[in-house]
Amino acid sequence: MKPAALLRALSLVLALGLAGAAGAKTAAAPKTAAPPADPNESCLMCHADASARRADGRSMAVDAAAFAKSVHGEMQFKCTDCHADVSADKLPHPDKLKPAACGGCHEDAVKAFTKTAHGKALKEGKSAAASCTDCHGAHDIRRSKDPASKTAFANIEATCGACHGNDKIVEKAHLPGGNIQAKYHDSIHNQLVEGKGVYSGNAPTCTSCHGAHDIQGKNEPDSRVARAHIPATCGSCHQREKTVFQKGMHGQLQQAGSAAAPVCSDCHGAHSIHRAGTPSWQNEVVGACGNCHDDFITSFRHTYHGKVTTMGFGKVATCASCHGAHDIRPASDPLSMVSPENRLATCRNCHPKAGPQFVSWDPHPRPKDKGHDLVLYWTNIFMEVLLAGVFLFFGLHTVLWAYRSLKNRFSGAGKGH
Repeated sequence: MKPAALLRALSLVLALGLAGAAGAKTAAAPKTAAPPADPNESCLMCHADASARRADGRSMAVDAAAFAKSVHGEMQFKCTDCHADVSADKLPHPDKLKPAACGGCHEDAVKAFTKTAHGKALKEGKSAAASCTDCHGAHDIRRSKDPASKTAFANIEATCGACHGNDKIVEKAHLPGGNIQAKYHDSIHNQLVEGKGVYSGNAPTCTSCHGAHDIQGKNEPDSRVARAHIPATCGSCHQREKTVFQKGMHGQLQQAGSAAAPVCSDCHGAHSIHRAGTPSWQNEVVGACGNCHDDFITSFRHTYHGKVTTMGFGKVATCASCHGAHDIRPASDPLSMVSPENRLATCRNCHPKAGPQFVSWDPHPRPKDKGHDLVLYWTNIFMEVLLAGVFLFFGLHTVLWAYRSLKNRFSGAGKGH
């Protein structure tokens, strides 16, 4: 054999040998397992259908696009991460499943929620009780800083109002205060939330006063809206007013534990708080003072100031004009606006030319109290007798005149005149 032919033969044998070895190695290598199916894809085979319904008629559809934009979708959660009693390998699953296990990740929030008014109602089996999904959503949960989130600052009113603004739910669950959402919506707080006023920070919304995962009924001692805690709750925004209030008589009584001491909501209301500078509110708050000081409000109504405020005019002195608002003090306190030292200066706020004799008039006259002012008492009796006598005299005169006129008409007298 020629050297060239021998060389070609050896090359062919070597190539076939290498090919055989590679084939044997490939055959011996284990096959790579196929990647497991995505549980979400298995679930969406049924739940992506918009017409999918449960046995009770409720929708069980899941918007895949909304879930993808949710905080859970961004974190690539699987359906079975929340629905722990479902397995993608065992489908179809039972009709009734346990609620989503939020506590698996949000342990502290769920633990706090169970102690709230909502959590207690849910534990008692009340169907109208709010759960995690009622406030945060289900498959479309977003971070609170996301403007599209149900718990975003600007959306809190609508989220809470889904229950507290629904007449049927309010009646069914016996929620306090009627339609709370409507009252809050017209308040100064919500106007500021909607940007209808100037404010340096975030205006209060529902969670600002009631909390989020720590909501308690107002009768609960630990509630942020319990009577004893209202000054602190309101003071978290209105710090100056809180400081002044605590130094006043009302604040001192409240700090001493008096249950009858007025707090912020007694004068301003709770959900229907209005701007304090409006004449309408200033006139209305006079009635709030009368809830406790009935004798003083009655005597105030006898004065020019009281009668004009009753008619709805705002540019006249009210209780706060003389006594102050948050810093109300007894007249015996030198710092009081109605103390002997400050009374003239207080009157001069409206009557700049008032002299020392101006403050000698009685701002709370009691015409029926003989011990308070004897002269006023007898003057009032005289005026009442005089008024009754005038009406009686002229009333009798009118009756007699009418009798005479009718008699003359029917008797024909005076026809020639």
